[in-house]
Formats: sequence, structure tokens, C-alpha cells
Amino acid sequence: MVSRVRVWLNRTYAENVFFMDQLRRNPAGRAVEIHATHGDPDSPVLAAADTAEPEPEGLSPAAYVEYALAQCERRGIDVFVPRLHQPAIVARRADFEAVGTALLAPPPEAVAVFHDKVIAYEAVQAIGVPVPPWWRVRCADELVAAVDELEGRGYRACFKPASGAGGVGFRMITRSPFSLTQLSGFPSPYVPLGQVLDAVREAEEPVDWLVMPRLEQPEVSVDCLTGTDNRIRLAVGRTKNGRRRGFTLHEQWLEPARRIAEGFGLHHLSNIQFRMLGERPVLMDVNTRPAGGLHQLSQCGVNAPWAAVRLALGDDPGEITPPFLGQDYTVVSGLRPLRPVSLPRQRTEEPGPVSALGAVPARAASPEPRAATGARP
Repeated sequence: MVSRVRVWLNRTYAENVFFMDQLRRNPAGRAVEIHATHGDPDSPVLAAADTAEPEPEGLSPAAYVEYALAQCERRGIDVFVPRLHQPAIVARRADFEAVGTALLAPPPEAVAVFHDKVIAYEAVQAIGVPVPPWWRVRCADELVAAVDELEGRGYRACFKPASGAGGVGFRMITRSPFSLTQLSGFPSPYVPLGQVLDAVREAEEPVDWLVMPRLEQPEVSVDCLTGTDNRIRLAVGRTKNGRRRGFTLHEQWLEPARRIAEGFGLHHLSNIQFRMLGERPVLMDVNTRPAGGLHQLSQCGVNAPWAAVRLALGDDPGEITPPFLGQDYTVVSGLRPLRPVSLPRQRTEEPGPVSALGAVPARAASPEPRAATGARP
């Protein structure tokens, strides 16, 4: 009998419930047991896992690695997919291997290159991959100079943290003063230059931003699976243009993605994003982890999470070509259950809150929320 595979996802994105679904629906029919940890007790990944528990708060990266090693040994983890503290974890790969755990993540050298966007842009530019013009900014004067230069070239300036993920901290610069326009409708990513300069000047520490032109759609996100021999096993582009999503195997996107993944040894799963600068695609970002939308490749007949787990375990899936490209689609969110928690007791004479799904029953009082451990409900 083939043994089960025990996979751990640490503090990860909610969308990775679909990553977990695909592991269980693997074409080999192999049993997969998933362990999840998170700092948010209401993360849906905890409810979707077979076993789950809250992560300790306030650990340094080094202390977190010790916690992770203990988890792997105690839980018998075969494959660990780290997102939180990935750089510190991959630096201790040998220690994880010693307790029988394979890391589904690139080597530390590759993670270090793409942890800092400035270093990443310099590195990929050196191997011939086009990048947008950019400036590293740490003070108000540098910000003004970068914005003036970009606007002088006819671009709209934007900025984001030099180190970061998921679009956190991305803003677009406007010269328009703050007015009621910014207070109507939904919150806008546009921020007046004057307000940004005031905030930077008043900050206790320098900022560390990447300032660049606003890139245009389509956005193409290339999901790559790369072996430890630095050879691509899978590369498929997911296109995004407004609400419309689709897939592509066009070489204008896949060729630079392969060059990056193979040239820098982005072993296992990575995600390489491009957008348009004028008439040509340029690199936007490189993620050294599985993308939240990776599961969408199932529309092309590909189970990328399972192929990656096989590769991590030494079972090479070989070169994977999608049997077909799925039709254009849009993303619509759905409901996911959460793990039960204890809520303060409601007064019996008062009706419980009502939602679109009906009345919410009162639960027994408890001084502390129940720990997220044990089998999933």
C-alpha cells in the first residue's frame, strides 16, 4: 500500500484552500493529509485542513524556524510549503531534510535575489529580461526627482515597498489636491504627491520604496514548476484584463519567465508577473512561492500542486504540457466554512443577530477562543 503524504502549509493566503483541494484530488488517488497553521483563527485554510493549530506570535525568524522544525518532526510532515519566514526556513533546508521533511521552496540564493525588488530588477535586467524604469527612494527629495523624471517621460508614477508581496503598499501618485473626489465612491489607490511628501518628511525612519511607471494591462502571471536541475517542468501564463481572465502559452510571456526560473534556480513553484510598458511586456514581479491563483490551471487540465509535491518527494513528473487551454473566465468568490469559535453569551431575552443566511444562534460563553486544533469539522 502506498503511504499517505503529509503536507504542511504555514501562514498562507486564504485562496490556498483550493491548493489543498487539488492535493486531495490528485490523479494518483494517493491519500494526502494536510496540516495548516495561521495567526488568524478565522482563516479558511484552518477549516479546510485535516489538522490545524494557531501559530505563535512574536517569534523572530530564527525562533520561527525552530518552531517549524519541531512541527515537522512532531507531525511527521513529508512536504512543507512555507510562506511566512520563507528566507529563514530555506536557509535551514538540511535541518528539515534531517527530520524527513522536503521544502517546497527555492534555495536561499534564489529567495534572496527576489526578496528585494531592486536587486531582482538589476539581476533579471542583466540576463536580458526587460524591466520598467525604476528608482529606489528613501527620502522626499528622491521621491520628487523620480516622479518628475517619470512624468517628464509621459508616465504616471506609482510606488510600492522595495520588499513586499500581494500588492500591499502599492499607490499611484497624482498632482491633484485632496478633495471630495477622493471621498466619493470606493477608496482609491491614488494619493496626492503633497500628502505623500509630508508623510515621508514626518516619518521617524526613511522609507524604502520602488518608484516606477504605472504599467498597463494585460497582466500575465506565469506559473512555473522547476526542478532542482534548473529545468522547467511546467510554464503556463494566466492572463488578466479587467474582469476577463484566460490562459496563454505565447512565447513573449513564457520565454522570459523560463529564463528567470531556470537562470536563477527558482526550484519548485514560482510565479512570474508581466505587464505592458507601451507596446512591450516588462517584468512586474517575481514570487518565490505558489500563486494564490495557481488552482485556476485546473481549467487547463493541470494539477500543479500535486505535480509540485511529487517533484519535492523526488518523483519527477517530467515535462507537463496542458492538454488544452480553458476558455476565458472571471473569478467569483464563494462561501467557505470556518472553524467554530466560542462567542460571548447573548442575553436570552434579546434576539440573536440576523444575516442573509438566517438567525445566528448564541453560543456558550468561554473566557478564551477554542484552540484551532484537531480534525477539520
